[in-house]
Amino acid sequence: MKSIAVVILNWNGKELLKTLLPGVIKYSPEATVYVADNASNDGSVALLEEHFPEVRIIRNNGNLGYAGGYNKALQSVEEDIYVLVNSDVEVTEGWLQPAIDLFERDTETAIIQPKILDYYKRDYFEYAGAAGGFIDKYGFPFCRGRIFDTLEKDNGQYNDESEIFWASGACFFIRKNVFRELGGFDEDFFAHQEEIDLCWRAFNRNYKVRFCYQSVVYHMGGATLKNSSPKKTFLNFRNSLWMMLKNLPAGQLFPTLFLRLSMDGLAGIRFLTKGQFAHLWAVLKSHIYFYLKLFYFLNKRSSKYYNNYYHIKSIIYRYFVRNGKIFADI
Repeated sequence: MKSIAVVILNWNGKELLKTLLPGVIKYSPEATVYVADNASNDGSVALLEEHFPEVRIIRNNGNLGYAGGYNKALQSVEEDIYVLVNSDVEVTEGWLQPAIDLFERDTETAIIQPKILDYYKRDYFEYAGAAGGFIDKYGFPFCRGRIFDTLEKDNGQYNDESEIFWASGACFFIRKNVFRELGGFDEDFFAHQEEIDLCWRAFNRNYKVRFCYQSVVYHMGGATLKNSSPKKTFLNFRNSLWMMLKNLPAGQLFPTLFLRLSMDGLAGIRFLTKGQFAHLWAVLKSHIYFYLKLFYFLNKRSSKYYNNYYHIKSIIYRYFVRNGKIFADI
């Protein structure tokens, strides 16, 4: 039986911990529960010390974001399986064992995502991960159960253990040895899409990422950065470009990036026509950062060979032109 660490990254999430941590403790008897605190100033650590003595606290020395926070914290976590859980995730009874069993049955599976449903509309998939993630040729992510803002009702249509391309950082199972082999998350990302980058790097080394439908969690979503935040727009556009620069097959690198940058320009025009000037600036700034760091991220490219990574050529074309609103349509 492999040892399991459930690790919750926290930054000023005292109220979320108060609400959701009791369920994590109750329904994770197989695991050691950790809270990695990114130097919160809202009394989170005092709450843990007073009310949750069974939880192990890891104190980071600043707000290191998702990537840096987990990289730092996991240096001192030695269990075989890491289960990284957002502080705004509610777990359910029996959520751990199906994924652990899947790891045991398939040694090539390195990363697993559970079924992620909406905390507020509990029979619908949640935006951040749904039933497992994919990307198109131009690096745009989508999920089984969620394409752009279209969310499907969970009718059991994805009740399988399919191979997927990326697992959501909201609830992310990974073998410790693989996490360390890959060097963890890319801390330059700070937050957003670092889990896709990590899964892509794992994919390039022939590891598998799988979905486990028998493991179910509920995600509030947007607890750290709201979907309407220009900062979130900036991080998503910037990090997606960096991720492609690191991971695209060599022969496709610059043609694909050129087309992706052009698509970003169209997104910027759309923000302009809607009067969303802060989001327009976020797109422009993401491109500035891309060019400033071009050679830096080219040097991060792996020496391993690169596999065909995308599920569909253009999810934007399929969604907006061909009206492919749900995963079954593509």
